Amino acid sequence: MEELISQFTFLSDQSLQDKNFDPSTIEDLMKLFELEAYKSWVAMELDQQKEEQEAVDSVKEAEEWLDSAMESAMAEFRRFEEEMDREAEEELRSLVQVGDSAWKVGKLMENAATVASKRYIEAAMNSAGASMRSAWKGISSNSKKVHPS
Repeated sequence: MEELISQFTFLSDQSLQDKNFDPSTIEDLMKLFELEAYKSWVAMELDQQKEEQEAVDSVKEAEEWLDSAMESAMAEFRRFEEEMDREAEEELRSLVQVGDSAWKVGKLMENAATVASKRYIEAAMNSAGASMRSAWKGISSNSKKVHPS
């Protein structure tokens, strides 16, 4: 491009000094300018397309990395969730087992209290029966005796 500009300067100076100067030489030079501008424009277009493709490739690479990171995070979350579910199930089983054990102990204590109360009632009835028999014996043995009055 610089060479074309220097040639244009040379031809411009020549056209001012030479009366027989042919203007078609400047037109030919202008066509070369146009051709050079077109080449620059095409080169710039190619550079732009190359940069665009690099940007597209970078975005695609970033999307793939993001997808991979998301998949890893989701896999880790699923493992964590499964572990939490297992721990919750184990805790539930443990609590159910403790509840069952407490229920069994409660039933045993209820049965023991029932047996103890039945024995207490039986002992009280036996004691009352013995007291009544003793009282009847006392009354019946006193009725055979004559009172001095």
